[in-house]
Amino acid sequence: MSRIAYVNGRYLPHSRAHVHIDDRAHNFADGVYEVILVVAGRMVDEEGHMARLTRSLRELDMGEPMSDAALIHIMYQTIARNRVMNGMVYLQVNRGTAPRNHAYDKQDLVPTVVCTAKSVVLPHDADKAVGVKVITRPDNRWERVDIKTVSLLPNAMAKTAASRAGAYEAWLFDENNMVTECSSSNAWIVDQEGRLITRPLGLDILPGITRDRVIKLASEHGIEVVERAFSVDEAKNAREAFLTSTTSFVKPVTQIDDAVIGNGHPGTTTRTLLAAYLVFANKIAMGEAA
Repeated sequence: MSRIAYVNGRYLPHSRAHVHIDDRAHNFADGVYEVILVVAGRMVDEEGHMARLTRSLRELDMGEPMSDAALIHIMYQTIARNRVMNGMVYLQVNRGTAPRNHAYDKQDLVPTVVCTAKSVVLPHDADKAVGVKVITRPDNRWERVDIKTVSLLPNAMAKTAASRAGAYEAWLFDENNMVTECSSSNAWIVDQEGRLITRPLGLDILPGITRDRVIKLASEHGIEVVERAFSVDEAKNAREAFLTSTTSFVKPVTQIDDAVIGNGHPGTTTRTLLAAYLVFANKIAMGEAA
């Protein structure tokens, strides 16, 4: 079946889905996006994603293209038309199309809205989770990575470097050798006292929706969460490490650069949180309240 995309009011085959060459996202990376997990045809943490989208639009001085209800309807239509049961839906809002000029006039711009969906093989058994390797790279992104924009070139280059090194992800570090986040996910460690450590929210990391959910699940399971910065060296000497994202859920990290983490296998805390997240996602799939 040909994949279907939504572009500015029309559902089209991917081969016919286009935006204008003068769209500001094309010229200036002037757009924002969300990636939402789909389980059994239902979006997971929908409210959190929509709140983050609204914030991203506000921080970039962009108007909302339509109501949240209308955007949600478009996403569910796109999910259904692509027959996605388990996977992801992608929503992008660009500032709009105008002759190329760095300055923009909000009055003259109509936002571009694009939506796609695809099936993805998702984690389903915490006991079968396999650890992955990550590499570390300097964080050379702009200073407002808390906004989920389509300006992702440094992220893409870091992710490519990881792939070429046989790694799953790149963990980024700042000028003080402190881990910020990953190229497309949030970074976590478990210290020797069993506390869960992750960098606090600020301008230097994206407020991950899965990150927020894992903090809530940790609290429900009596796991202490400490939101503070940690160094690359601390991460390499941690009891456990993992990353979180929409489609990775809770992904065990068992090697950072050349350092093996713990005993080289996914740790107890990581498995506990992955199992808890799977239960949470399945409740959403069954129509139960989170």
